[in-house]
Amino acid sequence: MPKKSAGLVMYRIRGAALEILCVHLGGPFWMKKDTGAWFIPKGEIEPGEDELAAAQREFEEETGFKPAPPFIPLGAIKKKSGKSVTAWAFRADCDPAALKGNMFKMEWPPRSGQQREFPEVDRAGFFALDVAREKMNATEFEFFLRLAKHLSGPSS
Repeated sequence: MPKKSAGLVMYRIRGAALEILCVHLGGPFWMKKDTGAWFIPKGEIEPGEDELAAAQREFEEETGFKPAPPFIPLGAIKKKSGKSVTAWAFRADCDPAALKGNMFKMEWPPRSGQQREFPEVDRAGFFALDVAREKMNATEFEFFLRLAKHLSGPSS
């Protein structure tokens, strides 16, 4: 059965530009990647856990920032792996340099028998639409488009 994740999109308005907070995955596999290597903070939903509660928990675990309502539902997307991701947006601001998230252990270098600790997320940044289109994972970029459409109001 495909896994389900939930996440939050923190956004702010700077001048007339909508910007969203994206995170870059930590660890040696992502270290030198930039294009397509930025994601929304998200994680797996625990059995019996409410999706929005999971999104809030994961956001705080990955960034160290506490999300606050109101939350705007952005629906779900399906990744190539079959995983479903449901997201909400909330308006806030933070200093991305103050990011403080979870750590994980893995064998590194491969087959060395040595366990090393890496940050789950190694950096964060606010991106406007044009920059996010290049930096973000293409499937998750849909959340940015949905948020922009929601904030622009009903079309005439």
